[in-house]
Amino acid sequence: MSVYDYQAKSIAGQDRSLKDFSGKLLLIVNVASKCGLTPQYEGLEALYKKYQDKGLVILGFPCDQFGHQEPGTEAEIEQFCSVNYGVSFPMFSKIEVNGAGAHPLYQYLRREQPGQFDESTPGAERLVGHLKKNFPELLGTDAVKWNFTKFLVDGRGVVVKRYEPVVTPDQIDRDLQSLLG
Repeated sequence: MSVYDYQAKSIAGQDRSLKDFSGKLLLIVNVASKCGLTPQYEGLEALYKKYQDKGLVILGFPCDQFGHQEPGTEAEIEQFCSVNYGVSFPMFSKIEVNGAGAHPLYQYLRREQPGQFDESTPGAERLVGHLKKNFPELLGTDAVKWNFTKFLVDGRGVVVKRYEPVVTPDQIDRDLQSLLG
């Protein structure tokens, strides 16, 4: 199995196979428009522009499972991303990333990279405190902990790394450089 075995609906509602991205370095991110981390869109777009010619594709998956921070329709999400952050990387329809309704792609990503939330990461203390108070069942599991969790997938479709939400796009740059050569 690889990420290429999955498909998802584009933000325009059309089925899209992840095979379309075969051979590309992928950064798959669950995103939200009304989150304290939403400004990461700016950094994601900067990475995309910097490396798309070298084979990087960022895939954005809106998700409303964390504090109802992605309440809009696909059209509203697309407009928000375009107007506020100039997002040009592929966006998909809203999905769930945890629980019984989790999209099969995210079930796979979580199995491949269960993640270990490092409380020492700068900015993590606040998020960990919030999780302990509101979503304690997520801690110590493979669950996506919050919006802007990122999964790095190599050109063969293998999930090579998971970045928790507080890891900013610029902190991922070195890993991208190494994989892109």
